[in-house]
Amino acid sequence: MVSSLSTVSEEIEDETMAVAEKTREYRAEARFQRVSPQKARLVLDLIKGRGVEEALTVAQFTKKRIAPVIHKLLTSAVDNAKYLSGEQGLDLDVDNLYVKQALANEGPRMKRIRPAPMGRAFRYQRRLTHIVLSVAERDGGSSLVTRVDEAKAAKPAKAAGKTAGKVKVAKTSVKKVSKKA
Repeated sequence: MVSSLSTVSEEIEDETMAVAEKTREYRAEARFQRVSPQKARLVLDLIKGRGVEEALTVAQFTKKRIAPVIHKLLTSAVDNAKYLSGEQGLDLDVDNLYVKQALANEGPRMKRIRPAPMGRAFRYQRRLTHIVLSVAERDGGSSLVTRVDEAKAAKPAKAAGKTAGKVKVAKTSVKKVSKKA
């Protein structure tokens, strides 16, 4: 009994090691960027989950001040993927890469002082951002569309047809208002 459990656990470890080898992840970081994390996330959300080629195009034509930095960071992540796969002797399909993770973490804040009326001073903070991009190779197809079996798709269509007949239409009444001059 104990020996069979150990063989099962060894098989599970072998499978997880094989899965970990298949999905290699390549990173690039840009630290201490002079933009708030909220503004950086606006651009990062546009490229998250997209293919690398499409993400580069989106970053290139986005009209935000941080977009060129993200474009440069994405090209660096792709170059890191090419270099590391060549060093390790892995076969990497660059066309099959996608943006797996795109984070904008908060860096240190710079405290600044702004002159205020009557000799006072107001404090404000300049926020810095650490941007992390990870690219990985897609397992199957390169599309984001998931396919649904026809049998599963047919059942909701029938249910939707039954409920569509029961929709009630509300009647509205219009009151006539007479104007007296």
